[in-house]
Amino acid sequence: MAETAERPLAILHVLRAPVGGLFRHVVDLARGQTARGHRVGILVNSTTGGEHAEAVISVLARELALGVTRQLMSRHLGISDISALRAVRRRVTEVGVDVVHGHGAKGGAYARLTDGGALRAYTPHGGTLNFDPRSAAGILYLGLERVLRGRTDLFLFESAHARDVFNARVGAPTALARVVHNGVTTPEFEPVAPRVDATDLVFVGELRQLKGVDLLIEAIALLAADGRRVTATIVGEGPDSAAFRDLARQRGIADALQFPGVLPAREAFARGRLLVVPSRAESLPYIVLEAAAARVPLLATGVGGIPEIYGPQSGALLPAGDATQLARAIGQAIADPATGRAGVTVLSERVRAGFNVDSMTDGVLAAYRAAIG
Repeated sequence: MAETAERPLAILHVLRAPVGGLFRHVVDLARGQTARGHRVGILVNSTTGGEHAEAVISVLARELALGVTRQLMSRHLGISDISALRAVRRRVTEVGVDVVHGHGAKGGAYARLTDGGALRAYTPHGGTLNFDPRSAAGILYLGLERVLRGRTDLFLFESAHARDVFNARVGAPTALARVVHNGVTTPEFEPVAPRVDATDLVFVGELRQLKGVDLLIEAIALLAADGRRVTATIVGEGPDSAAFRDLARQRGIADALQFPGVLPAREAFARGRLLVVPSRAESLPYIVLEAAAARVPLLATGVGGIPEIYGPQSGALLPAGDATQLARAIGQAIADPATGRAGVTVLSERVRAGFNVDSMTDGVLAAYRAAIG
């Protein structure tokens, strides 16, 4: 761990929903910054997250010098935004924050609308950047991003892809901008072996169209039509969960699929022999980093920051939105598992070298210092 020579900072991370990769990023970053002697706190929505998030927040509240503050934050624009912004401003003033770091569209807006001299840092984490700029929502939210751009002291992107999309859809950052990749922890490099009853495939993530679960189901149906029965465990919940179950029934493969709900990543990995990440869009997904670290063979589409993870192996990535090519790749991977294991061994070492929590924490802190300076 580097970054201990200069005076400790008081850092407040602001985010809305304590779920998914964004929450994981904030938790890891807060703990890494605390380990380096900084006073850290989190301000997060009070009504979302579930049992897992509540358990993590309960522990964090005791670990962090500035604790965890819960505040109602609506998903969309609404009257509750006024009280939420007041809560963020009040917390910044109460503890004499040096850095207020907003994550995601809502957290980023609250952080950048504060006053009082704290460095205002922003990490988009995808979200708003995934809106179609021609849609009503895209016009509204990307327009707000343009307004808030001038109130940002530091832009942090978890991938070069996110930075480039921001430049194209919002505009070039008006202050210091740096790319700091997400990172995983040392224990996550312990290999995960499939269970005896593992299915052929496993998907882990939010069950929505953007993640391509429908494409995975269509690919399995194509293989079934060709006389190849392939089983899969689809781990997660989301707004399109029911639609995906209906699609599996319509394609006649419901008996080949399992939907166990939300599970910890490593437990989920053991439910299948090959992880499939068929996303239509991503930022820099933790699920790919976690699987690579655990040496879980995987197939992924070349969207978002995934090519940055794969580096020289990016040629192995699949085109997004193509169920036929996905089916072909699945069939080949099942027929030749040794190639998949060899590929993920190389990928795991790449992740260990460049996508670890220590590098992420030090990179973010160095960016704070540079922006303050």
